[in-house]
Amino acid sequence: MVEVSVMRFATRLRQILASLAISCVPLAGIGTASASIVIQTVPVGNPGNAADTTSYGAVAYSYNIGTYDVTLTQYTAFLNAVAATDTYGLYNSYMATDMPTSGISRSGSSGSYSYAVKGNGNYPVFDVTWGDAVRFSNWLDNGQPTGTEGTGITETGSYTLNGATSSAALMTITRNANANWVIPSVNEWYKAAYYKGGGTNAGYWLYPTQSNTAPSNVLSATGTNNANFYTGVYTDPTDLLTAVGAFAASPSAYGTFDQGGDVWQWTDTNGGSGRELRGGALSVPNGDMKSSFTNQANPTEELDVFGFRVAQVPEPASLGLVAVGMVGMLARRRNARRQVAAA
Repeated sequence: MVEVSVMRFATRLRQILASLAISCVPLAGIGTASASIVIQTVPVGNPGNAADTTSYGAVAYSYNIGTYDVTLTQYTAFLNAVAATDTYGLYNSYMATDMPTSGISRSGSSGSYSYAVKGNGNYPVFDVTWGDAVRFSNWLDNGQPTGTEGTGITETGSYTLNGATSSAALMTITRNANANWVIPSVNEWYKAAYYKGGGTNAGYWLYPTQSNTAPSNVLSATGTNNANFYTGVYTDPTDLLTAVGAFAASPSAYGTFDQGGDVWQWTDTNGGSGRELRGGALSVPNGDMKSSFTNQANPTEELDVFGFRVAQVPEPASLGLVAVGMVGMLARRRNARRQVAAA
């Protein structure tokens, strides 16, 4: 029984350390993960903050959220790790053709598919369903393993999917109690985008660029209120998309980028008739970035302007303390076994 408990603790420890991008010596008998990407995150503090007048944004705990949208490079690494057969359709052919200069291509045949980035890998991934996004989250939560889409890789972890692909089935999926890497809820996403920070009653901006004035669509790394959206002229008429963080002087108060424009971002909130998306996109006006604007879609829908970012709950600092505690527990258990053996 001690050995089983140690195995369980060690497995969870490996997941935590992988999520924190910490390198460690693999624990015997557990197997190793093929951590291949690092997700940059920013802390979102001020737990217990008041909701906005829209009723959104209140979050009772600290957490971390992706600094940027998940990129083509990151999603390609995911595909190459798990989708040699692609049982659940994590890839679709429009990823290779929907944007003029960027995307993801696939070669080979089922059982030996391989994937490659086309163009700029720092563009946000697009043409992803809600199911794709939560399977990516599970993969992160499980330590970025290599294998087939299934238990311990894409189907369990922060969310339990067990092969769910239909809209009806995906609409019933909820975040598990021990989730780590997740798709942010609407409130988590909203707070990171609009909250001013600095206290629990700091108030909210109307736009995710720390502004109450609608952004412009000038492609500028120095302009303080810019984003990628449509005005009759695309921000970048050649690429359509802009690289994550391209608007370097237009972050949210917590330091996220592109929560307005580029691609709509999935949340894990069930809106009743669909899963909620936020943030606007390159093909819609800047009013869709406003805090009062909501959007929903069927969780199986994959459009060229649907992407996502991920979050970590609870905050990594708390996970670090848990990891330290678990290391100590493992050490104590090993010492106890040695003492028994010596006796």
